[in-house]
Amino acid sequence: MASNIYMKKIGEKAKIASMCLSKLNINKKNSVLKQFSKYLTLNTKLILNSNKEDIAAAKSKKIKNSMIDRLTLNKKKIDQMVSSINQIAKFKNPLGKTLSQWKRPNGLIIKRISIPIGVIGVIYESRPNVTSDVSALCFKTGNAVILRGGSEAFHSNKILAKLFKKALQKEKCDVNCVQFIENRDKKNVDYLLSNMKNYIDVIIPRGGKSLIKKVLKQSVISTIGHYEGLCHVYIDRYADLNMSIKVVQNSKMRNVSICGAAETLLIDKICLKTHCKPILSQLEKLGCKIVGGKEIKKFTSGRMKVAKNKDWSTEYLSPTISVKIVNGVNGAIDHINKYGSYHTDTIVTKNKKNAKNFLLNVNSSIAIHNASTQFADGGEFGFGAEVGISTSKLHPRGPIGLNQLTTYKYILKGKGQIRK
Repeated sequence: MASNIYMKKIGEKAKIASMCLSKLNINKKNSVLKQFSKYLTLNTKLILNSNKEDIAAAKSKKIKNSMIDRLTLNKKKIDQMVSSINQIAKFKNPLGKTLSQWKRPNGLIIKRISIPIGVIGVIYESRPNVTSDVSALCFKTGNAVILRGGSEAFHSNKILAKLFKKALQKEKCDVNCVQFIENRDKKNVDYLLSNMKNYIDVIIPRGGKSLIKKVLKQSVISTIGHYEGLCHVYIDRYADLNMSIKVVQNSKMRNVSICGAAETLLIDKICLKTHCKPILSQLEKLGCKIVGGKEIKKFTSGRMKVAKNKDWSTEYLSPTISVKIVNGVNGAIDHINKYGSYHTDTIVTKNKKNAKNFLLNVNSSIAIHNASTQFADGGEFGFGAEVGISTSKLHPRGPIGLNQLTTYKYILKGKGQIRK
C-alpha cells in the first residue's frame, strides 16, 4: 500500500509539472539544459564514483559482461552526454510549429500544430546515459518524465537525475519535470503500468526482450518501443568486396551489445565464392563466432556451428553472427520480412535497381544502402540523442528524438462561419 501511495504522488507531481512546463518559453528551457550540462562536467568525479558502486554490485551478482559494458561510464562517455545536451539546447523549438495548413471553400483556415504529449514514463535497463538523454529530450519538448531505471544502474541514474533537478531548481522551474523512481521495489513497475493511466500519457520501454515483453503484456497505457534489434546485412551480387568487408565488420563488431548491431548476414548465392570467405575471415580474426548453413562451413576456419531455424530469429548481443545464402535481393527481402524485427537492415550493392527494391520492400523502421547498421542511433541521425528506437508501424518509427516526442492538434480559424 505504501508503494501505491508513493507512485500515486509521483504521478500527481508529474501532472502538475506538465502544466507548468506548458508555460515555459524556449529560452528558459535551454537555460536549464545548459545548466545541466555544466553540472555534468563539474560533477564528473561524483558521477564516476556512483557508477563504480553499480559496477561493483553488478560484478558481485555475476551479471553478464555485455550488461556491464552498457552500464559502465567513463570520462569520454560523460563528455558525450554533455555534447548531446548542448546539441539539444541548440535545436529550434519543436513546439508550436505549423506542420500543415490549408483553406476550405467556406473560408475556414485549418492548421495542424505540434504540441507536447504530456507525461511520459520511461522504463529502461543498464545504460545510465538514458537518464541524461531522456530527461533533456522530454524537457525540451514540454513533457514531464517519470524515469524507472534498472536496479543495476541505480546509483548512476540517481545522481544524473539529481543533477537535472538541481538545474531545474537553479532556473526556478518545477523540479518534478523530471522524476526518478528511487524506490527499487519491483511492484512499483507493476503499479506504474497497471494503475497510472490517469497520470501518464505514454510508456517507452528500453531494454531487453523480457522487459519489453512485460511492458507490452501489463501496460494499460499506450506504449512506444521496440521488441528486438534483429538487424541484417545483405551482400548483393553487385556489392563491392572491400565495402562489404568494412560494412559487415562495423555492423557486427563495432559494438555487439547495442540494438543496431547486425545479427544476421545474408549473402547472394551468385557472389558466394568471391565474397563469403574474405568477409567471414575478417570477422573470425576479430573473435566473431559463425553460425551458418552447411554450405557456409567451407568458407570458415572450421569452427562454425551449424544453424538451426531459431538462429535466424536470435538477437545475440554478443560476437556471434548467423550467416545464410539467399537467392538474390528478393530472397533477402523475404528472409528479413519473415525473421526480422522491423528495426534496421542494410544492403551493400552498386546496383541502383536492387537497392531501390530492398529499401522500399523490407519492413524495417530504418533501411540502409551501403552503410553500417550501427547508424541506427538518434545522435547519428542528428537528433542530439534518442529515447530509443521504435519498430512500431504507427508513429513514431525509428530513432525517437525531439520531433517524435510531440503530438499535434488542429486549430481552426473562421469569420463567423456556421455549418449548414
